[in-house]
Amino acid sequence: MLTVVLGLAGALVYGAADFVGGLAARRISALRVTGLGALSGLMLLGLGALIIPGRWSAEALIWGGISGVTGAAAIALLYACLAIGPMSILSPLTAVTSAIVPLTWGLVTGSQLGALAYPALGLALVAVVLVGFVPGEGAVRPSARGLIMATISGTLIGAFYILMEQTPDDSGLVPLIANRTVNATVMVAAIVVVAIVAAHRGVRADARLAVLDGAHGAPHALSGQGGAGVAVPASAAARASATLRGGWRGGLLLGLACGVLDAAANVIALVGLRAGDLEVVSVLTALYPAGTILLAALVLRERIARLQWVGLVLALAASGMLALA
Repeated sequence: MLTVVLGLAGALVYGAADFVGGLAARRISALRVTGLGALSGLMLLGLGALIIPGRWSAEALIWGGISGVTGAAAIALLYACLAIGPMSILSPLTAVTSAIVPLTWGLVTGSQLGALAYPALGLALVAVVLVGFVPGEGAVRPSARGLIMATISGTLIGAFYILMEQTPDDSGLVPLIANRTVNATVMVAAIVVVAIVAAHRGVRADARLAVLDGAHGAPHALSGQGGAGVAVPASAAARASATLRGGWRGGLLLGLACGVLDAAANVIALVGLRAGDLEVVSVLTALYPAGTILLAALVLRERIARLQWVGLVLALAASGMLALA
């Protein structure tokens, strides 16, 4: 019963993290959101380690560090594909993939579950699809890039559960601290590299513009239709600058909040893995699109479709069957 509760709680918190992360990625890019989230999550886990003691060991650090590499790639791809959308298709695709990978691993490695657990897991997978996959009339079709990103992200998220299960039971939050440390290092390094490349390209672009301006003997201006120069009023430029600053500040706060939520969900998932079965925790946690959708309904006033309600009911039924199993 505890495993089921933890799995569902992890799903809700992961869903909240993805909702916040998706909003932040639209303002400051998925890469920056992942980096900010890694840092704020590491701070939360550091404080948590003072409350939840754990034994530091090479095994805990190695498995946690490896999961940090896979996790950095998984979350960056997840927020990127949610940003380009459509969320209603890519989110459940990622979720189903993240459940199938550890489920397959557990069955292949000889895990034994009760007879009722197998139909319950199948029912939960159906619920995952129904909760998220509800394209309406005229819905936007996902691009090949979005589908590939979502599938790879789901695979790497599933690998996270497998790697965490390998950590010692007495290691507390040590594996997650190692995970976030590596994650933050990878993402900060990636952000620095991207910034350097972007700055280099910007210098080259400015140099080309200077050459063109000198050739025409006039200062560079924005081009309108017909090639005529269009002057941008100072007031309009000021408003645009203020909007960008506001968007950056909002994205920064959302990115930090996303990291805290994601770290909290990781703790819940780790406790669930140590209390129960990999297959049960991974499949129930894969219901995280429900958290995203419920938040979208409450915050953005998005309507929950009938099939989504069916999916939520099936998820509760599957959870009850798993609790009995």
